Amino acid sequence: MPSFATAMVLLSAYLLGSIPFGVILTRLGGAGDLRQIGSGNIGATNVLRTGRKGLAAATLILDGAKGGVAVLIAHHYWPDLAIAAGGAAFLGHLYPVWLKFHGGKGVATMLGVALALYWPAGLTFAVVWLAMLALTKRSSLGGISAAAAAPIAAAAGDRSDVVLLLMGMTLLLIWKHRANISRLLDGTEPRVGQGG
Repeated sequence: MPSFATAMVLLSAYLLGSIPFGVILTRLGGAGDLRQIGSGNIGATNVLRTGRKGLAAATLILDGAKGGVAVLIAHHYWPDLAIAAGGAAFLGHLYPVWLKFHGGKGVATMLGVALALYWPAGLTFAVVWLAMLALTKRSSLGGISAAAAAPIAAAAGDRSDVVLLLMGMTLLLIWKHRANISRLLDGTEPRVGQGG
C-alpha cells in the first residue's frame, strides 16, 4: 500500500479516535464544559459526576465504538493496517488535536479496539473491568487491571500480532492514570459516584 494512502488511513483513524464525545454530549445535554467538572477528564466516569447517567453511558459506548469502528473499517478495506488503525484511534483519544492534545485516559477506547482486533481479549478486558469495579468501586483500578489483562489474553490465544499493540496501549493507559495511582496508594482515590 502506498505510503501516502497508509498515512491517510492512520490519520483518519486518529481523527476518529480524537472525537471528544464526553465533551460534546455534556455540552449538548446542558451539563456545561466537562473539563471544568470533577476531575476534568473527558471520559465516562467524569461525565457520571454531572449526575447524568444517560450521558455517561452514551460516552462510554461512543468512546468504545470509535476504537472498534476504526479497526473494523481498516480491516475491511486495508487488512494489514487494522492493528495500526486501532493504535492510531487510541492515541487520538488520549491526545486529541481538538482539545490541544489533552484527552482521556483510554479505558473505553482500548476496550473497543481490543474487541475489534481479538474479541476474547476484549471480553477479558470487560470482565476484569466490571469485576474490579464491582469489588473496589474505583474506576481507575478497574481500568488499569483490565488493560493489564488484555495482552495476557491475546498471548494466551496465540495472537502475537495483537499482543504488542495491547501492551503499548496498557503502558500508555497506566501513564495517563499516574495521578490516580498516586491517590490509590495513599487511599484518597474517590469511589465511583463521589467527587473527583
